[in-house]
Amino acid sequence: MKLGPLIRKQEINADFFYRMLKTRLKIPLEDLSQVDASKKLITEREVHRPGLALAGFTDLFTFHRVQILGNTECRFLKSMSLKDQSKAFELLLNYDIPCIIMTDADKNDVNPELVELCMKKGIPFYSTTYNSSKLIYLVTDFLDDQFSHQQSIHGVLVDVYGIGILITGRSGIGKSEVGLDLVERGHRLVSDDVVLITKKGEEILIGSSNNLVEHFMEIRGVGILDIRSIFGVRSIRYQKRVEIVVELEDWDTNKEYTRLGLDGEYTEILSVKIPLISLAVYAGKNVTVILETIALNHLLKHYGYDSAQVFAEKLQVAIENKSKVKAGKEPDRITPYFEHDFE
Repeated sequence: MKLGPLIRKQEINADFFYRMLKTRLKIPLEDLSQVDASKKLITEREVHRPGLALAGFTDLFTFHRVQILGNTECRFLKSMSLKDQSKAFELLLNYDIPCIIMTDADKNDVNPELVELCMKKGIPFYSTTYNSSKLIYLVTDFLDDQFSHQQSIHGVLVDVYGIGILITGRSGIGKSEVGLDLVERGHRLVSDDVVLITKKGEEILIGSSNNLVEHFMEIRGVGILDIRSIFGVRSIRYQKRVEIVVELEDWDTNKEYTRLGLDGEYTEILSVKIPLISLAVYAGKNVTVILETIALNHLLKHYGYDSAQVFAEKLQVAIENKSKVKAGKEPDRITPYFEHDFE
């Protein structure tokens, strides 16, 4: 499995942050300060509510985070005189804050002089009609995505019966051909050749394509195919959780391959363990059907049914019964007799 370099954004600027919230997340944001936000950098995925900082306690003030002014902060400011408001706000703005967002703008407002202070300090000040809980959830999720670890992998990612299967293997072994066959059978392509893996949370890996490759596929001897144009929008999806890695490899007569599947193999991507199936290929082997079966078997395991384990239990029962036959405790009959079954 060919892994690309580890990618992790260290920062994004507040102007990009503002534009993405408005365009991608459709958050109703208004820029009250109209300053150059491109010079302000956001370096953490968490946000902060500066209630204690406004009250004068700044020992633990995480000023480098996005600051959220909610109902509590706005009412606290309103309870003070204009002079005290300016003093409290100036204390806040003495720090290099990336940006401030005021929530519940239809209910809350701040004195225009406070906005002017932001303009003088060059700190972006935004407002939204969303409440604090909703905004914090959306902003945190967006920042978590921006600052997540990423890694590119050479392979094909396909959604098979709702299971994200990452097909890997040496160059020219037939990954794209198998992916094309799966698409033709009604499954959905996520990415061919280059799969961008993003770590979400602690144990979730999301695979997607980069902007250049997107849903194009290279088939040697044919050329570049536009899967969306050929098979329609039903044949693609933009991202999918990676749940199984299937590594295609050349058949090796000297290698011992898994026969029962009781001891599952795993591989690690971005420190997350993913089930690994090494699948030897040779002429005439129907890899597509095997991948579909792998996906269905994985679904069965999610529902609590493990085929290999059930077979092992039946085998154990058969061994025990054989012992009883040898001991003369039970008749030696392997297949039950159906009295009126003459077929």
